[in-house]
Amino acid sequence: MEILWVLIALVMLGFVLLQLSRRRRGAVGLVEPGHPDAADPANYGFAREEELDIRMPGPDEDLLDVLDLVQRTQDYRGAQQLLAGTEAQGERRWQRVQAFAGAASLELRQRPGGVGETPGGQWLRVWRAEAPKDAGGAAVHAEFLVQQAWRTATPGADDFRIIMEEAKAACGEAALLAPGDPVPYIVELSVARGLGYSREEFEQLWLKILDRAPNHMGAHLAALQYWCEKWHGSRELAYSFAEAAAARAPRGSLLAAMPLFAVFEHLPEVNLVSGFYQSEVVTKAVHGALHAVHSARPDDPMQAHVRHLLVFFLVRGERWAEAMNQLMVIDGHVGALPWTLSADPAAEFAVYRALAVAGYEANGGSPATLPR
Repeated sequence: MEILWVLIALVMLGFVLLQLSRRRRGAVGLVEPGHPDAADPANYGFAREEELDIRMPGPDEDLLDVLDLVQRTQDYRGAQQLLAGTEAQGERRWQRVQAFAGAASLELRQRPGGVGETPGGQWLRVWRAEAPKDAGGAAVHAEFLVQQAWRTATPGADDFRIIMEEAKAACGEAALLAPGDPVPYIVELSVARGLGYSREEFEQLWLKILDRAPNHMGAHLAALQYWCEKWHGSRELAYSFAEAAAARAPRGSLLAAMPLFAVFEHLPEVNLVSGFYQSEVVTKAVHGALHAVHSARPDDPMQAHVRHLLVFFLVRGERWAEAMNQLMVIDGHVGALPWTLSADPAAEFAVYRALAVAGYEANGGSPATLPR
């Protein structure tokens, strides 16, 4: 009988504590100032969560128009023409190759095909069949195979290795079709990671990229993955690679932000150190990335990648006003780290955005005080 009374008491205590908690946070939906739910991101002109574009990190209207056309008509020629007119050594070509490959991969996942059914992404297969000498189509096909391997197979398994070997051959074919284009070799960086290239093999591949596009930010980000501890290198090797890239970065290059990406790749799974995000290593990396975006060309397509990662670190470091400054530039697109690691990138981004708004307002900020 005593046990029964103890259980009843515990239930009643839990009920009382729940009510107190609700009152402290506010009744009927009201919450304390500074709580994420107390601030409305819409007051700052931010897009609603359901309006956030998860396909890319920043705007590229030409790409969006062509993607919509290709997926609606299943005619690859718009993609072919867009890539043919995109500078080979620039960052945007690499992003567009990734986008087209990702679209075809997603279509195939949504419509795998069956008896009497056409599988998704058929336009890419037609592209390769009708224009086998087209360098753009070959690069997209190679990237498509890489994405298929990582998304549909288990690393180390036979099917994963088979797809990766096919991707490696596709990279070689794409490179032959466009000798000066770094993109096929950048695609192969993911193959190097998947197949476990030796350090010598990797460095030979990396030299081919440096010969064609020595300051390519996308290539450096892909190469960083190889050096990360979870693949073939160590934390020290990854930091060394990132810091060396930042040190030799020409004026206006976003390579100065590389250390921040290295820090992100090696964040502790359970952070037991108080103030980790205000620590010297994080603060130094954040300052380098802030300097990079402030000095880079306004039209640099890699700016959005850096700004998205800055939002993550600035919010974690409770640097609310600086986080809001970044959000004002990138809001609307969330196809970048760290959000893409989540099953719902838009929701993950929206949480950090709400935290930034709440922290900003809790410290006296408002829509009127935020620089435009």
